[in-house]
Amino acid sequence: MDTLVHKLQQDHPNLLFTVGETLCWSPKRNQIFYAPDEAPHSVAGLLHEVGHALLGHHTFKSDIELLQKEVEAWQKAQHLAARYNVRIDENHIQDCLDTYRDWLYQRSRCPACRTTGVQQTQRQYHCINCGTKWEVSSSRLRRPYRQQAAFTSTTKEAGA
Repeated sequence: MDTLVHKLQQDHPNLLFTVGETLCWSPKRNQIFYAPDEAPHSVAGLLHEVGHALLGHHTFKSDIELLQKEVEAWQKAQHLAARYNVRIDENHIQDCLDTYRDWLYQRSRCPACRTTGVQQTQRQYHCINCGTKWEVSSSRLRRPYRQQAAFTSTTKEAGA
């Protein structure tokens, strides 16, 4: 891992690589935290976070946009892996993306009728089936709690 980090630092001097407990990209600091673990998934994760950095991923406005950025970062990680002669297991990539897909699905399920809703704002969803609105946590790292918002449900018009 040290050799790869050294090469990444040389090739991307604008990025700061810091040993940490949690693997993540901090756009505010232009810093990537990583564990000095030699496991293949750790190396893949490091390249994934570098992918976020190189793609300029700073914020997201919707859950689906976050998922898209995750896909883009994994694609960039695969390009970087080829450049640095590293192999990233495609199953690992899909497992990681599945965590986001599952997270998005759980957040989007209507607490009243269990139909998939539509995201209205970063924290609010709306059910097109029953009209329920609910809020979700702003954190992408937390369990998807859904709390029905104190909004009035709109009634469906006849023939709609």
